[in-house]
Amino acid sequence: MRSSGIHHVDLVVSSIERSLPFYTELLGPLGFHRVSEVEGERGETIWYVGGPGTTVGLREAQTPAAAEYDRYSVGLHHLAFEAPSRAHVDERAEWLRARGAQLESEPQEYTYTTGYYAVFFFDPDGLKLEIVHVPGLTAA
Repeated sequence: MRSSGIHHVDLVVSSIERSLPFYTELLGPLGFHRVSEVEGERGETIWYVGGPGTTVGLREAQTPAAAEYDRYSVGLHHLAFEAPSRAHVDERAEWLRARGAQLESEPQEYTYTTGYYAVFFFDPDGLKLEIVHVPGLTAA
């Protein structure tokens, strides 16, 4: 039986041409292999990158940004993706470095819970993302 959880998260990005390759390449090694598209409520295309138990939707902004993204205002602070091992966290951090992505911190263990190992970084629009491995949890 499938557990209750987050079915999908939709993100608004400034450029699909830039963000779709970033997310598909970033998340592919974590099991996100399905890419599909649907029509949104305003006729826009939403690209869904599907993975183990959840999907990330990407849609291009239709309204100009009022200001630079501020994760401490109302909205999304950050989005974390589960990795099956520390090696996956390290490998994705290396992938990010090779592409010039901004890392907030190098992969390391945090005190949030025993064995919490993560890298924090930013997507092309400055949204904060995380790839995390916690022993005992499994990315299906």
